[in-house]
Amino acid sequence: MHEVSVIAYFADDPTRTYQLVQWLPVLELLHAQHRVGVVVRDEESATLLRARTSLPVFCAPSFPELTALYAGLDARVVLYCNNSILNFQSLIDGRVLHAHINHGESDKQSMASNNAKAYDRVFVAGEAAVQRHASGLLEFDTSRLVRTGRPQLDLRPAPLLAPSERRTVLYAPTWEGDAEYNDYTSLDTTGADIVRALLAVPGARVVYKPHPKVASSVTPAVREAHREILALVSAAARREPDAGHTSITVGDILAVMPDCDAIVTDVSSVGLDWLFLRTEKPIFITDRHPDAEKMRREVPVSRCADVIDEVDVARLTALVVARLEHDEHHLARVAMRHHYFDDLQVGESTTRFLHAVDELVTLRDRLLGADASRDDEADTA
Repeated sequence: MHEVSVIAYFADDPTRTYQLVQWLPVLELLHAQHRVGVVVRDEESATLLRARTSLPVFCAPSFPELTALYAGLDARVVLYCNNSILNFQSLIDGRVLHAHINHGESDKQSMASNNAKAYDRVFVAGEAAVQRHASGLLEFDTSRLVRTGRPQLDLRPAPLLAPSERRTVLYAPTWEGDAEYNDYTSLDTTGADIVRALLAVPGARVVYKPHPKVASSVTPAVREAHREILALVSAAARREPDAGHTSITVGDILAVMPDCDAIVTDVSSVGLDWLFLRTEKPIFITDRHPDAEKMRREVPVSRCADVIDEVDVARLTALVVARLEHDEHHLARVAMRHHYFDDLQVGESTTRFLHAVDELVTLRDRLLGADASRDDEADTA
């Protein structure tokens, strides 16, 4: 008897639980079709997640506890929202199918790594992700890729911003990543200057919404920039109490986007979420390196956005004003949305995801049934 049909596996500490939390509403929908259980390796993460979902949450800190738990659950499919090194302790189970679902769609280098070869399937948003894996990995079987869009973008979280007659510009930087190659944040290079430039836009409301990991950053320059920006926004709010300038450090950024008119962000999933949900509104992408040719080649969304580096930030105020008045990249964004998300409309990603998981559940049972039949034939031979 299967107690759990699908496992959502998460091995990291509470500072990374945002990666799984964004999936919880979608997994709760999946639960109606196939019983879902969340398996974590950290007690604090388990406590946090139990407060966020009605799904059963199991904690198995040690490897022996994990193998015993898996034997008891007897699941068919395991889903992974990141590439934690402890994923390999779960992947050792050869009696289930393993699918990587990630926690966003972005052009960060980490989005197409050799870790993808460990999974039976890798769920991706669309054509851009397929090309990213095909061009970035050697000897990778692209038939493992399953286009499911990004189900989180089908959700409608409660708004975090009050309505405003002002044009609202959102600054949403990412964090510095785990290694230099994956560092795309603008915080420690131009973050404070970006906010000063946005606050100078006439009649604008400025909203600062950093990545969840920024508050716990181990990089002093990132922490200092974060504190400086909070102070800048707070001071502006005191100077202009009717403007609505605000910092939002907790909560879902998808609950902020609907009430914004333009976004300044880094290479991350945030810019692509905006591309899908707010295709009609301008995007400004930062380049911390800076390398315009590399950016254009490796970050396709930059081709339908204004790219901002340390030099360009000086003209950001005028550029934002110009784009709010005349958005010359709109048609390019419409085409680019298709490149990243195929022809999916709001609501269709969730349908694709549920169908893809259902197919894996069915496939696993069929494969296991075929193995059992072969074993029976061998026993009677």
